[in-house]
Amino acid sequence: MSSNATYEKELAFQADRRRATVEFIKIVSDLWYDKSIELVIFRNQLIDRNVSQILSLHEYAGKFVQKPISIFDSVEIAQAIKTLDVPPAKLDIGKLTFEYHLEDNKHNNATAFVSSKLKDASKNGEIEPKDVILYGFGRIGRLVARELMTRTGKGSQLRLRAIVTRGAIDEKILEKRASLLRYDSVHGDFPGTVSIDVKKSALIVNGTTVSIISANAPEDIDYTKYSINNALVIDNTGAYRDHEALSRHLKSKGVDKVLLTAPGKGVPNIVHGVNHAEHNPDTVDIFSAASCTTNAITPVLKAVEDTFGVVSGHLETIHAYTNDQNLVDNFHSKYRRGRAAALNMVITETGAGSAVAKALPSLEGKLTSNAIRVPVPNGSLAILNLNLEKKTSLNGINTILKKYALEGNLVEQIKYELSDELVSSDIVGSSAPSIYDSKATIVRADGKNAILYIWYDNEYGYSHQVIRLAKYIAKVRRFTYY
Repeated sequence: MSSNATYEKELAFQADRRRATVEFIKIVSDLWYDKSIELVIFRNQLIDRNVSQILSLHEYAGKFVQKPISIFDSVEIAQAIKTLDVPPAKLDIGKLTFEYHLEDNKHNNATAFVSSKLKDASKNGEIEPKDVILYGFGRIGRLVARELMTRTGKGSQLRLRAIVTRGAIDEKILEKRASLLRYDSVHGDFPGTVSIDVKKSALIVNGTTVSIISANAPEDIDYTKYSINNALVIDNTGAYRDHEALSRHLKSKGVDKVLLTAPGKGVPNIVHGVNHAEHNPDTVDIFSAASCTTNAITPVLKAVEDTFGVVSGHLETIHAYTNDQNLVDNFHSKYRRGRAAALNMVITETGAGSAVAKALPSLEGKLTSNAIRVPVPNGSLAILNLNLEKKTSLNGINTILKKYALEGNLVEQIKYELSDELVSSDIVGSSAPSIYDSKATIVRADGKNAILYIWYDNEYGYSHQVIRLAKYIAKVRRFTYY
């Protein structure tokens, strides 16, 4: 075949792939808006993705499982899901497609295969939507708001109803709040619409009203005046961090649960996927989502502890600068944090090493930790230097982490990274709180020491963990197939 003929054949194949992807996008949208069924591909979002992004995600999926994952197969599986009576669910079509080819001889067609895999979906029961209040509207608050509004769908899970801030609320303030939601220097523009309603003192996000409430204290607010009842308050102010202070939210009319987006004292500190099931939201009213670093390292530590055992270790986190630091040199209550954040590497402390034990008690007293803040606005790296009970190898530890990223309770938490060229900006926007850099891992010759590199988007990845925990607390977690 001539080179021109080969090229024309390649063009025709690419056109067919892109047409199939357009069809796939429509099915993904129909399932989401008509049936509240969310499709992902190895935990990567598919809603609101364009053709090129979806093809790129299929390429990553193929590398991950070391078998081609074709868009044509995804269309076939998605069409089968659409024909079945499946309740609200979150389904990994990458995993389904991979398993479909592994079980070629077991099923007559895609519909029979999907029906077999999702036979337990109907056991999940009815979901009652939960009102959500964001108490504070900083970096984490705005990212949580973005995700809640982008993934609202039919509103069958979490419904963002109000945002609480301090100070007067007028047209200028509302517009500033709206602008901060619309535009983000790190994460880009919000893929939706944001306007203001001065009379209602509200933001109108994607056509939905979100009330803006001014208050100086949690107990001062009567949320029922805004038709908000039995709500979950997500406190991202950092002002209230212990049980007594957070209990003030429960004195407000219309609130029945509280979630803190920081490490908490006297309340369960949760890393979703690791220890959330140990605390029943029917009996516990206040939860903490721990810290971004704790959410990054704990899933990987659990995989290593369960498989090899951890004798001792040290955590060093290379962390993006945060709003807690100074833009230029100025007074700060903590050592070194007063120096200009964008100009210096700054040694500081982190409690993540000891905080891990709240989710994994077997690691109590085994880890030391420290942190270095560096001049990047987002995207961090945790380095775990671990002494192991059982011997392993580079291939051995990578195989285990890949297994945990592919199946089990931590598939939402651990992303197994294959690239040799990964840098911090590449992981910005990742919904996984823990991105395991398989190409950077070092294992000592005797197999008893391993150094693991774990990337994390300390804003976006953590915000997704907050939302996952919020869904668990609110009991609106759908049937999932991972």
